[in-house]
Amino acid sequence: MKDSANEQLQGKQGDFYYTKYGFEKAHWHEHAPSPQQFQPAYLHSSEFVKNGYHCEELRDGFYWVTSGGYDAAFMVTKEGVIAIDAPPILGENMLAAIESVTDKPIVKVIYSHWHSDHIGAAAMYGPDVEIIAHEITRELLVRFPDPLRPVPTHTFTDTLLVELGGEKLELSYKGANHCPGNIFMYAPKQKALVKIDIVSPGSCTFMHCDASENISGWIEAHEQILEFDFDFLVGGHITRWGTRADVLTSLEYFQDMLAFAEEALLDMCTPNGAAIFFTTPPVDQYSVGTENWINSMVNYVTEKMLSKVTSNGQKWEERLAGVTTNTKYHAYTVVESTRTERSHKGYQKRGTGGTNYFV
Repeated sequence: MKDSANEQLQGKQGDFYYTKYGFEKAHWHEHAPSPQQFQPAYLHSSEFVKNGYHCEELRDGFYWVTSGGYDAAFMVTKEGVIAIDAPPILGENMLAAIESVTDKPIVKVIYSHWHSDHIGAAAMYGPDVEIIAHEITRELLVRFPDPLRPVPTHTFTDTLLVELGGEKLELSYKGANHCPGNIFMYAPKQKALVKIDIVSPGSCTFMHCDASENISGWIEAHEQILEFDFDFLVGGHITRWGTRADVLTSLEYFQDMLAFAEEALLDMCTPNGAAIFFTTPPVDQYSVGTENWINSMVNYVTEKMLSKVTSNGQKWEERLAGVTTNTKYHAYTVVESTRTERSHKGYQKRGTGGTNYFV
């Protein structure tokens, strides 16, 4: 039940916008703090506070750059720099990071995917760089032009080997996940993998599976990441680079969620299970029944996730940051994507028979 004091509020009140039709305010003291491994030392350094970014060499000229919320990467070679992405929140701090370790020019730029939050500052690299991306990324940027995201000059379909100054980056596309055209970028010598908006190391990722489009593909991408021999993962978010253990933890979290979503659907999404939600309100309030039906399944999954003791003996909130706030959003997305993307386990027979399937 909503806080009665908030019922009288409307509009922006301090750090929250109230409306009786929307979401309730989250209060920080009611949620689990982020695990310690989510708080790397650089976040509290005077250098980070002053510069607004942190730059770290992962191995042999491959660098990770972060704003503390968004990540990018670059590789220094004998003939110049290969830059990967250009998040607006990093912006020209990406240039500052590169200039802090080399005076070589930026020769090539690689787009991980077309979303503006990761490449929306790419125009800063200037007109002379070669811009490499998947062909779908180019199609989308031509269709939805943005002067801050120059159209790629070189595209590929399945795989592409990028070479510069004796260094190599292997680009590959394994199908739609976070969005169509979202690629893998792998430096075999450095064992560094860049795969954006799938795993956010140390956290359960941003709401709704990082606002992804193909949820089945997004979960599958965790397994595809594990096919690479990597020591470092640049995930695009949020406070640190990742390891294989981070990917396995994230995959376990979403595998648990898939299992609980299946349970919720079997209980509340068969014709008989769903009927009570739609017969309780008047016929002209069908949408109220729909909301209660979907949200009941989401609440079931959320409760199961937050109460489960996981494989290492800890609850999820002890293993990943953001679990107590974001799990309900992930649960909504996983329940609905399972209902729409996976098998319905049957269908309506002639007449009124055949109730053992999802609706």
